[in-house]
Amino acid sequence: MELCDERDSDVGSWEEVILIYRSALKQILTKMEILNDEFQHVHRYNPIEHIKSRLKTSESIVKKLKKHGHESTIQNMVRYVNDIAGVRVICSFTSDIYQIAEMITNQDDIKVIGVKDYIINPKASGYKSYHMLVTIPVYLSDRIEETKVEIQIRTVAMDFWASLEHKINYKFEGMVPVHIEKELIECAKMVSELDAKMLSLNEEVLSISENQK
Repeated sequence: MELCDERDSDVGSWEEVILIYRSALKQILTKMEILNDEFQHVHRYNPIEHIKSRLKTSESIVKKLKKHGHESTIQNMVRYVNDIAGVRVICSFTSDIYQIAEMITNQDDIKVIGVKDYIINPKASGYKSYHMLVTIPVYLSDRIEETKVEIQIRTVAMDFWASLEHKINYKFEGMVPVHIEKELIECAKMVSELDAKMLSLNEEVLSISENQK
């Protein structure tokens, strides 16, 4: 599958567009590392366990465009596909998720253009995560490109569940047997309970530590 390149547009070639999205990812990743280092310096605690990033393949982009009834052009890719560049931030506790989201929002050159809170409002499948759609400026030699990046923030437990669900959906091509779907929903509930218990335990440990000072 290939994306057509409409030469009468301001948008460049496939290679140039991917260079821009890759550059946007680098900037977001650097920002996250700096924020994590600063948090460690100030609070003696790292809210971020690890960070993953990825660029969508051309095949995946074409599939998404066709699904929503758009022609497979570079212009439509930039206009309609919001998750070409994706960053996944994994943290320990649910409280970390909102701290990280706030730190991202407070960056002057990052503009938040959309938020989906699947933690407060989980999907029917049980999926939980905090999604932010942001733009970040990419400085080229002759212009500045405001580039979209999707940021997903979730706990280690949420990420484990989401990875398993993705593999199962891929295995059954979206037609997952009902009994497996029910099991996944039950597992999602267990993950939520685990996150809540681990957060409560961590808060108790912090409280004891403060009282011992």
